[in-house]
Amino acid sequence: MKWFIYFGLIFLFVFKGTDGFTQSQAGIAQTKNGKLYIIGGGKRPAAMIQDIIEVAGIDKQKDYGIVLPMSSSEPDTAYYYAWRSFKNQGFDRIVNFNLRQDSDMTASRLDSVRNAAIIYLPGGDQTKFMEIVGNSPLHQAILDAYHNGATIAGTSAGAAVQSKKMITGNELKYEKYTGEYRTIEANNIEITEGLGLIEHAIIDQHFVKRMRMNRLMAAAIENPDELLIGIDESTAILVADNRAYVRGLSQVVVLQNSHKDKREKNGLLGAQNMTLSIYLPGDEFVLDTKRMDY
Repeated sequence: MKWFIYFGLIFLFVFKGTDGFTQSQAGIAQTKNGKLYIIGGGKRPAAMIQDIIEVAGIDKQKDYGIVLPMSSSEPDTAYYYAWRSFKNQGFDRIVNFNLRQDSDMTASRLDSVRNAAIIYLPGGDQTKFMEIVGNSPLHQAILDAYHNGATIAGTSAGAAVQSKKMITGNELKYEKYTGEYRTIEANNIEITEGLGLIEHAIIDQHFVKRMRMNRLMAAAIENPDELLIGIDESTAILVADNRAYVRGLSQVVVLQNSHKDKREKNGLLGAQNMTLSIYLPGDEFVLDTKRMDY
């Protein structure tokens, strides 16, 4: 009897502890495009990498993945750790495409990007990545791959670049970067153009861990037509068409200035009746900003 109870406790612990990764694929919407796997940074548990492989529907003998490490100051190292993570889950057909100028973006390499099953975007500096990739032939190849059914996965900076509007991390009123957002001010949060894989949403990362709520609130007030999505570390949203599924270990915060209320006084921002939701692993929400059931 004691053995039965002990076994049962182990069973509950294992399956409850991994709920964020073991959500049934059957419940995920069928997509007209590929899928996005947007990770908030931090450690990526082995179960998360396995989840990406399963979401992408990988044939380990035929399919391949590509790492685009251009946001990193150490691209070869970023590639190695990405390759090792996937290799440890039995998928080692991962290629490093450190394409930093137009001459690197040959027709054969662009075709390889278009036909990849997984495109992985490591962390680093999202502005650096978009300076290289934005409006380039590679940018179009990534969009083509997504429309062809590829899974685009990225962490930290590789998460931020996936939205059409991208938070750069810079504060326009404070030149020195501290990583702390102590105010909710007008015209302070820098937003530029990202890859545009996800529209009508802006992604923030390392969210709970680095206490970035002030930044998200300021961006939400000034971008009322967007969902502001803050993803914590070791956590992701899996995007399939207009739905997002929370995976991983922590929380996702979604904020919108749904009534488009914006007030400003002495440079400070104010708004009333904003919509806030905090989602847990296994939850899902709608990405359509016209609907209020998220």
